[in-house]
Amino acid sequence: MIESAKIDRADGGLATVIRILLAEDMNMVRGALVALLEMEDDLEVVSELERGDKILAAALEVRPDIAVIDIDLPGLDGLSAAAQLHEQLPECRTLMLTSLGRPGTLRRALAAQVSGYILKDDSPKELASAIRRVVAGQRVIDSKLAVAAWNGLESPLTDRETEVLRMAAQGSEAAEIAGELHLSTGTVRNYLTTVVMKLKARNRVDAIRIARDAGWLV
Repeated sequence: MIESAKIDRADGGLATVIRILLAEDMNMVRGALVALLEMEDDLEVVSELERGDKILAAALEVRPDIAVIDIDLPGLDGLSAAAQLHEQLPECRTLMLTSLGRPGTLRRALAAQVSGYILKDDSPKELASAIRRVVAGQRVIDSKLAVAAWNGLESPLTDRETEVLRMAAQGSEAAEIAGELHLSTGTVRNYLTTVVMKLKARNRVDAIRIARDAGWLV
C-alpha cells in the first residue's frame, strides 16, 4: 500500500502531502496545471494522463488521494471515469474540471458521486483550495455551476433515448447502434425520430446540438 508522504511545516510539525492524479487531454494545459499545483508544498502530482480510459488503471497503480479530471477526455469521458473510480477505488476522491457550466452535466456529476466540480477558469489558488477541501471530505461545487443546475431544465428524454442519441452524436449509424444495444435498426430509427420530436429539433444533427447545449449529453 502506498502511504502519503510527509513534509515539514513552518511550525515544526508534519503535514501530509496530497497525492494527485491529473487527467487533461491538452498538453499545454496539463503541463501548466502540474507546474501550478507543484508550487504548493502539500500537493504532488503522481500521475498525469491525457485519456479517460487510462485513469482507472493508473489510479489502481499509484493510489492517489484525489483524481482531478477534465470532463471532456478521449477514450472515456471524465464522468464515466469518475464513476469507475467511485466503484473500484472509493478512497480516491474526484474533482471535475469543466469549461462549460452545463446544468445537465452537473447533475450527472453528482449522480456519479464526484466530490467536486469547478470551472477551468478558476484561479490556481481556488483549485488548490478545492483539492484540499475535497480530500478533507467536503463537497465543492462552483457556485455559478450550482445556480445553472438549479435553473436548468430536466431532460425530456428517457435513458434509452439519451443513450441512442449519445451514440449517434459519436458518429454511429443506426445499424451500428442497433447491434451495440441489441435492438432492431427500425427501433433505433424510431427512437431517433422520437428524440427529434421531443426536442422540437429540425433533424438529428439539431437534436444533438440542443441536447449538448442543455448538458444532457457529455
